[in-house]
Amino acid sequence: MFGLGTCQTSGAVGPQERTTIMFKRLIGAAAIAAMTALPVAAQDNPVLATVNGKQITAADVAFAVSTLSEVLEQVPAERRPEMVLSLMVDMKLLADAAEKAGYDEDPVVAQRMEYYRSQTLRDLYMEKLISEKVTEEAVKARYEEEAAKVGPQKEVSARHILVEDEATAKDLIAQLKDGADFAKLAEDNSKDPGSAARGGSLGFFGKGQMVPAFEEAAFALGDGEMTEEPVQSRFGYHIIKVDEAREKPVPTLEEVGDQIRQLMIREAFVDEVAKLKETAEIEMKLPTPAQ
Repeated sequence: MFGLGTCQTSGAVGPQERTTIMFKRLIGAAAIAAMTALPVAAQDNPVLATVNGKQITAADVAFAVSTLSEVLEQVPAERRPEMVLSLMVDMKLLADAAEKAGYDEDPVVAQRMEYYRSQTLRDLYMEKLISEKVTEEAVKARYEEEAAKVGPQKEVSARHILVEDEATAKDLIAQLKDGADFAKLAEDNSKDPGSAARGGSLGFFGKGQMVPAFEEAAFALGDGEMTEEPVQSRFGYHIIKVDEAREKPVPTLEEVGDQIRQLMIREAFVDEVAKLKETAEIEMKLPTPAQ
């Protein structure tokens, strides 16, 4: 559970906004963004543009901004409304031109409108379901359940020297036993350039982060101990020294709350679809691949 990648969200948004953002990312639906926009009262919804007699209001622009949030990420916030308004004016002009050309009678329009209608209804349905199931209380309860299973875990801070052959590794071990400096030998001999520049240091790591042979050897050592024999992996031969072993505390709710929320959203979506399929009549025929 706590090994899931962290979902990055701004600390300035609230829990419900984070839930909506995560649902958008998981489902990939732009229409769901409408749910993040606050309703606009009529008196606070001025007309910002008129195109061939058709109005574009502040609420229209706010909705468009929310649906284009990922596209507008690189645009300064103060410029987004103006840019989107310009885009909407262009869209209205082109839509009017399409109507005059009779494109609104094209079957493709009806087909796409039905798709977007289904997409929007799906998003509204799931937004309500998620708001009921993925509450702050539910996230906290799930965290406490998972934290009880995990408990503190051991992690070690280790150094290594990686060489290509066993003979070289044994020679370096002999030098270390005679008092040679581990960090200096790592800088001069290790084939792992990233750690060699740091005197062989890999920093702290837990179980499951290194190849099995390396992990087994590292976690068998105590503070300040070194492997007496070279440890072979697919990368070559390692000489490993543990600087420090410690118990890694269970992550806090603040650290992993968004991970849990994201998982619960995914579970809610999958479970609901599975439940609906149990009573649905579905017939499927795979489309013929284009030649």
